[in-house]
Amino acid sequence: MKEISVTDIGDIRIGQTEDKKAGTGCTVLISEAGMAAGLDIRGGGPSSRESNLLDPLTAAQVVHAVVIGGGSSFGLGASSGVMDYLEEHGIGFDVGVARVPLVAQSDIFDLTVGDKTARPDAAMGYEAARIALEEPNYRDGNYGAGCGATVGKFGGMDTCMKTGIGSYAVQLGELKIGAIVTLNALGDIYDWKTGQKIAGLLTEDKKGFRDTVELMSQNIDVIENKFTGNTTISAVITNAAFTKTQLCKIASMAHNGYGRSIRPVHTTADGDSIYALSTGTVSADQDLVGTLAADVVSEAIIRAVENAETEYGFPAAKDLNL
Repeated sequence: MKEISVTDIGDIRIGQTEDKKAGTGCTVLISEAGMAAGLDIRGGGPSSRESNLLDPLTAAQVVHAVVIGGGSSFGLGASSGVMDYLEEHGIGFDVGVARVPLVAQSDIFDLTVGDKTARPDAAMGYEAARIALEEPNYRDGNYGAGCGATVGKFGGMDTCMKTGIGSYAVQLGELKIGAIVTLNALGDIYDWKTGQKIAGLLTEDKKGFRDTVELMSQNIDVIENKFTGNTTISAVITNAAFTKTQLCKIASMAHNGYGRSIRPVHTTADGDSIYALSTGTVSADQDLVGTLAADVVSEAIIRAVENAETEYGFPAAKDLNL
């Protein structure tokens, strides 16, 4: 098994745009021919659009784009711009009188990072879609949906850390599988291979880590207004041929990557979601791919920490000696 670029899997093209000053952005994954897609949502506070397209009981067998954005629910308008661009280029489901692009979207909460009034909109979505098809520009770090990502927020924004978007992909024979993760969690982040904490809740002097679960345990009473500025969103991409139903199961297994890398995870204050996307024809065992999906998600989480840059007053791991 060898490491490859996540951009070398199938015909999925990725474009990113961000508003650096405002601290928000979006990442768009596009397949002109359509991609089979599944979705598994585990967090208690998701912000999404057209999620039902990925329900095995609905008719659509493919989608044409998946958008991961900032801005919480305010940013869901980015999909409208993606739809506009795809329609202009004849991409979508043929309904006789028009081609309707099928676009799903999930957003992180980044309103407390930069300018709370600036969110991804149709213009940003349109530009990200254009870039995806004309000049794909995916990169890890403070880009796209990762522009405003942070972690370790149980104690508030004063002691959290800057993260971003990260990716990791592998090839095993003809099989390719990778993940893109926008890391924006309430909890602490761990290297899944060593168990070492690599990001999360900081001490007040920002010279060490505090343990989020330990802090939570100091008061077992119900917290009615828990801080909800979170959500980790991923897209698992493979060139193996799977149905929508199978991809929903793969997305479910991929959440194991969250479980061993983020603690606590899947809380009521997170909207944790994973898409699983397939554009290929390679025959591969579903359980193997689901297992590898968890692995690449965990590795992509590490990359999201390692490639983040200190910004908006939030320190990144590379700038802290912890």
